[in-house]
Amino acid sequence: MTVASPSRRVFLATGLAAGALSACMREPSADAQDGPDMPGADRADLPAHLRDPDWSDPRIVPWGGEGEDVLALTEQDWRARLTPEQFRILRQEGTERAGTSPLNDEIRRGVYVCAGCGLPLFHSHTKYDSGTGWPSFWAPIAGAVDTKPDYRLWTPRTEYHCARCKGHQGHVFDDGPRPTRQRWCNNGLALSFVPHPSEAA
Repeated sequence: MTVASPSRRVFLATGLAAGALSACMREPSADAQDGPDMPGADRADLPAHLRDPDWSDPRIVPWGGEGEDVLALTEQDWRARLTPEQFRILRQEGTERAGTSPLNDEIRRGVYVCAGCGLPLFHSHTKYDSGTGWPSFWAPIAGAVDTKPDYRLWTPRTEYHCARCKGHQGHVFDDGPRPTRQRWCNNGLALSFVPHPSEAA
């Protein structure tokens, strides 16, 4: 299947000013909602529509495809396929300002994919309102992200990135809702939302 060039894709938000805050360090609000009391996203006892999106629909095939060697892309290649702000976040571990992502208000059923390579990272049913101003999730799709220690601030944190293209996504904290008690705090510009076919216009 022919996939549209990333440079022609419409990204969710562009041109946002760089923020001075470090990723997701704001404390969640006291009224942040608790996540669904259900097992992890990959358990066989979940309803089928929560276990696996309908990947046969062409609208939710990750752009770039499985055959692309994204690790071979040069800095110039990445600058050509990303907006300047996306490049700063995904390739230079930057952070967008809190409260600026349209994904904060996204409530449709679907999949959140890496804006750098299209790898599915989060199912919509794991998203919740953390009150931090960044899209937050209580679990990633199994195997979709890798983590590493981040010592750039006064306290150690755990950074996570796309397992395929290594693009920076955000940080994970242990103050999230059930069932994992984790808060995967993501830059909105590092993600693209792909609605399930039942939700797409």
